[in-house]
Amino acid sequence: MSDTLQRPDPSGMSLRNLTHAAYGLFALGFVSAGFLGIATLAAVVLLYIKRQDTAGTFYAAHFDWLLSTFWWGLLWLAISGILTLIFIGWLGVLATVIWVLYRLIRGWLALLEGRAPGAYE
Repeated sequence: MSDTLQRPDPSGMSLRNLTHAAYGLFALGFVSAGFLGIATLAAVVLLYIKRQDTAGTFYAAHFDWLLSTFWWGLLWLAISGILTLIFIGWLGVLATVIWVLYRLIRGWLALLEGRAPGAYE
């Protein structure tokens, strides 16, 4: 789908720019190793607030992609954090970090190419 299907946003920010902002905030919180975790939380809040505006566009897939990345990553980090008490959780933390980084890169590249994340052409 193209950008022409999007409804105009009263704030003047296009869905494309909004999606880039969400990826940027999420990445900022992630690469700062949690020191700027508020940026990731801001991205999640932004995604939930603007989610309805993306209905019917391929941006909805990006919003779902980022939200599922956040919630699954949080779940696996919590489980891995508990397992660090028996010294095997560090592998889970490493695997989760790599997985979240992969999904951020893959999703953002798909956005730059104008397609939904996970869609192969």
